[in-house]
Amino acid sequence: MNKNLESKLTQFRDDKQIVNVGALGTVLVITRKAKKVVLPLDPDALITGGGGQVSGLSGSAINKILHEHRISNSVGTESGRTSRGTPNLARAYAEFLNELNRQGLVKLDEIEAWWVARFVDYFNTEPFKLNYDQGKTLGAMLRNLLDQAIERQRKSPGKTYVGAVLQHLVGAKLELALPEVKITHNGFSVADAVSDRSGDFVIDDAIIHCTTAPTEALLQKCKANLQSGKRPIILTISKMIGAAEGAAESLSIDGRVEIMDALQFLAANLYEMSLFKAAQRKITIEKLVEKYNEIVSKHESAPSLQIEM
Repeated sequence: MNKNLESKLTQFRDDKQIVNVGALGTVLVITRKAKKVVLPLDPDALITGGGGQVSGLSGSAINKILHEHRISNSVGTESGRTSRGTPNLARAYAEFLNELNRQGLVKLDEIEAWWVARFVDYFNTEPFKLNYDQGKTLGAMLRNLLDQAIERQRKSPGKTYVGAVLQHLVGAKLELALPEVKITHNGFSVADAVSDRSGDFVIDDAIIHCTTAPTEALLQKCKANLQSGKRPIILTISKMIGAAEGAAESLSIDGRVEIMDALQFLAANLYEMSLFKAAQRKITIEKLVEKYNEIVSKHESAPSLQIEM
């Protein structure tokens, strides 16, 4: 996108405080309308006869555009409701597009894609959701959390939501399981694999590494752990266990590094902490989420890593 065009879009968004779903939906729907007609737009023609509604604005209209851009998230039906300031925003945005057209800057496909990207930004600020379902295993509920992080990370290349969620879930579980032990936490951006730290968590002679991608560099760190008399433990996702075991074998440390499925590690401990009692499982999960959120609030700058139940 032309930098001048992007700068003007950003300025308009900031000036009009277009940050919620309703405002984002309004400009997105009007952009789509503009693609179907010849500019300039008639600002008053965007408003219904009664003057209080933006024509064609609805949750389903917003979702249709988002899904065409392969965004799986959806907004609720209430997102299309017109608030008191929506008609004014619609008129102002129409004038904004008309001005871009006069300046020869209007590229509606690019503008629509830019607003869709702002929706993605919005979705990425929402907390992850853990839906407690007594009919599902604890492992399945935790898997769903990681799936949400995977999907969010897919839409935001360069972000590392999955690893951060995994690390802090493990940290929260350790806090609950070992209340008498001082657990040191770090932000995911200073993960041990790319820092001088010996591991994500150090408990007596055990050094725990949380990772979704056990690289050779991490196994080299495990080798260094062994040489210093420590016992390395790798907690990773199930499909990466084979890769970690292969890397360990290539460094001749196979059989000396514990390599476990992180979700099974978490689930097994949660069952134990709830004494395998059905009535205690939800309480234990709630305690895990509360501790996780506490850790995230202290060590991460992104509130979107929080979990709500």
